[in-house]
Amino acid sequence: MSIYRFLRDLDRRWIFLLMALAVGIPILLELDFPERPGAMAQAVFDEIEKLEEGDKVLMAWDYDPSTEGELGPMAMAFARHCCEKKVKMYFLTLLPVGPQMIEKAEREVIKADFPDLVYGQDYVNLGYKSGYEGVIKVIVTDLRGLYTTDAGGTNIDQIPMCRDIENIQQMDLIVNVSGSYPGSKEWVQYAVTPYQGKLRMVAGCTGVQATLLYPYVPEQLNGLLGAIKGGAEYEALVAEAYLGENPPEKYQSGRKRMGPQQIAHLLMVGLIVLGNVVFVMQRRFEGNRAA
Repeated sequence: MSIYRFLRDLDRRWIFLLMALAVGIPILLELDFPERPGAMAQAVFDEIEKLEEGDKVLMAWDYDPSTEGELGPMAMAFARHCCEKKVKMYFLTLLPVGPQMIEKAEREVIKADFPDLVYGQDYVNLGYKSGYEGVIKVIVTDLRGLYTTDAGGTNIDQIPMCRDIENIQQMDLIVNVSGSYPGSKEWVQYAVTPYQGKLRMVAGCTGVQATLLYPYVPEQLNGLLGAIKGGAEYEALVAEAYLGENPPEKYQSGRKRMGPQQIAHLLMVGLIVLGNVVFVMQRRFEGNRAA
């Protein structure tokens, strides 16, 4: 009974401390667990691998700093993979703070690692447009009706890679990183579904959104990365194919964040089991007292 009373009366602050240690120690020790990519991450990787040099890819960066910790790693890996495939990248966002995320990919991936890529010929930043899913409804048939300039104010007729683009049905693939509304669900509903067979799409999203998007795989979504786990698996695939055994730190952030998460999840499972043990002991103790 002494163990039962100890566990029953345990101050919850000890649990908070255990959780802090479960997260803090892996960070300090830089624990890095190997990733075994699952079918979802492999499907995303394979879909981008199918692209040929010069294919057109719409890079819809629909996330902001509030979800960057979860989605940033997969966005960096997407940008790196597309650069390696030498496709033409058309960046845009449906979120007001999304341009910051596009600029980060441009700065840390394209300009840093692929300085030979030329703006306007290999990639373009179309920036942010307000209107939520209304933007998708327009550009799926008439991109020029909404996007007359790029993010810097240059007329798209003066941008070589935009001159022949009338709508996003001409894209060979849509790559979407989704952190909120509007995001992957809206791209599926208002672009891919009405033009199924013409448009192909892969996406990465937060863990909260993932369960809402799984039903769209594999018909409307050809691949889906769910949360930091999906990002870490995709990172591993891109690193193995293009970056070797020691990839730069910026392409390992997802894998490094998995260490604290895995230890914290194991602690949570242990606490759930322990809580159930205490509950059973309590029922037995009260039953014996009643007898």
